[in-house]
Amino acid sequence: MKDLILGSTSPRRQALLKQLNIPFTIKQPNFDETSVTLKDPLKKVERLAKEKADSIVLPADNALILAADTVVAFEHNIFEKPTDKDDAYKMISTLSGQTHDVITAVALRSSESNHVFSVKTEVTFWNISEAEIKSYIATAEPYDKAGAYGIQGTASLFVKEIQGDYFNVVGLPISHVVRALRQLNFPVDRYLFSKEKY
Repeated sequence: MKDLILGSTSPRRQALLKQLNIPFTIKQPNFDETSVTLKDPLKKVERLAKEKADSIVLPADNALILAADTVVAFEHNIFEKPTDKDDAYKMISTLSGQTHDVITAVALRSSESNHVFSVKTEVTFWNISEAEIKSYIATAEPYDKAGAYGIQGTASLFVKEIQGDYFNVVGLPISHVVRALRQLNFPVDRYLFSKEKY
């Protein structure tokens, strides 16, 4: 039996695993994300996910570490978590009326393998009014999220349409993760369809 370790303190990623009844423990990655200065969004997010997974010590041979990172990209520019209200305002204003990419990379590391993959979702925003933007950035919601918004929160009002995996935008492409876990012989189906809660 393999033990799954989530290398993330993100409450959204934790909630997605919990809703599928997958048991896990949490370990915070010990890694300075600012050390990765790649400009290409895909390369950067995959490097970040891998470095997060690599920074966690495997406690046993049967352990499997899952780490992830999400970036928002528009016209080849990466939108990180906003540093302040002005930064959040700039991000949401730039994304208003536009289509942008949300890329989540997932790293799965065991004593036997180190597997990294990524999923991209296209998100299109409505034209957002000045009043809406100012009201939104006055809340606490934008500041712990890439691109200054969370699709599952109040910012859902900004979303006109998406092309791709919704849960990828939340922070973990859970159906892709399940399939990757199966390939690595993690007994995920034992939990998914079990009446017992883990």
